[in-house]
Amino acid sequence: MRNFFQSALFLGISASLFSACSTAEEKAKPLDMDKARTEIQAMEDAYAAAEKAKDANAVAVYYSADAVSYSRNEEPVSGNAAIRDRIAKNIAKDTAGNTNVYKVVDLFGDENHLVEIGSWKLNSPSGVETDRGHYMSYFEKRDGKWVCVRDMNVSSMPCKAPN
Repeated sequence: MRNFFQSALFLGISASLFSACSTAEEKAKPLDMDKARTEIQAMEDAYAAAEKAKDANAVAVYYSADAVSYSRNEEPVSGNAAIRDRIAKNIAKDTAGNTNVYKVVDLFGDENHLVEIGSWKLNSPSGVETDRGHYMSYFEKRDGKWVCVRDMNVSSMPCKAPN
């Protein structure tokens, strides 16, 4: 009789564990990377459009409140407001009417975190490429939408000689 109870207990525990694992696997759905790529590219396109419109507030929507942005030839900037201020300063400096184009090159992650590797080009108003490079952005899903928490960019062009 004791063996019967032990076997029944073992089977009961095994069934509970198996059903718990099955439920967890059924609940965890993989991220649709094609959809995520489309969403992130739309964010990059909106970023470029806001830069072109010289609207630093619209650019800053890309970033979370606690974001940190690493830019070439500058110290990192922390917080959405500080990032927005740096963007506004850079937009004000551009009197030539240059435009950026951002392209998602690769995307890694899960339903809550994404790392984007992208390329960027800076074009003159006549469409001539004046600079190009790469960037990396780390996104988190907050309140149902992606926000950039960290980003960094580099130029692929040779450094200009000092004057």
